Amino acid sequence: MKPLIPLNIDERLKAKGLVLPDAPEPLGAYIPSVLSGNLLFLSGMLPLKGGKLKRAGKAGSDVTLAEAKEDAAQIVLNALAVVKQQLGDFNQIVRCVKLTGYVACAPDFFEQPQVINGASELLFELMGEHGRHCRSAVGVSALPLNSPVEIDFIFEVCK
Repeated sequence: MKPLIPLNIDERLKAKGLVLPDAPEPLGAYIPSVLSGNLLFLSGMLPLKGGKLKRAGKAGSDVTLAEAKEDAAQIVLNALAVVKQQLGDFNQIVRCVKLTGYVACAPDFFEQPQVINGASELLFELMGEHGRHCRSAVGVSALPLNSPVEIDFIFEVCK
């Protein structure tokens, strides 16, 4: 299934003043994405910018809600860089199907959905209705590199 209208993600990024970074390198023994049938699975992405975390720590103690939400948006940019690296461009994307967000947080922090909204809202802005997805937002005690947020993605693509 092809998108009904071109997604124009590159144009929307430019209009928002956002620059797609280079696709982040894996931090372990895995690959960043796997295309299986018409689904593109992305490994967990961190809010890396220039190869380094934007900030470290737990939401609700070291990192504010606004900062964690910003980190979630950075993760979308990293994820789209991986998608573009895998597919060559964005023209094959049909939609974002699902994302799972993990928020390293203080024990009394319960705003995981609001953190992951940073990713969901940016996907909708960049992809329109094709960016609407189902998702989970999970609080965890720790993430790699002491990152406050990690998100993995599933995209439907056409061949």
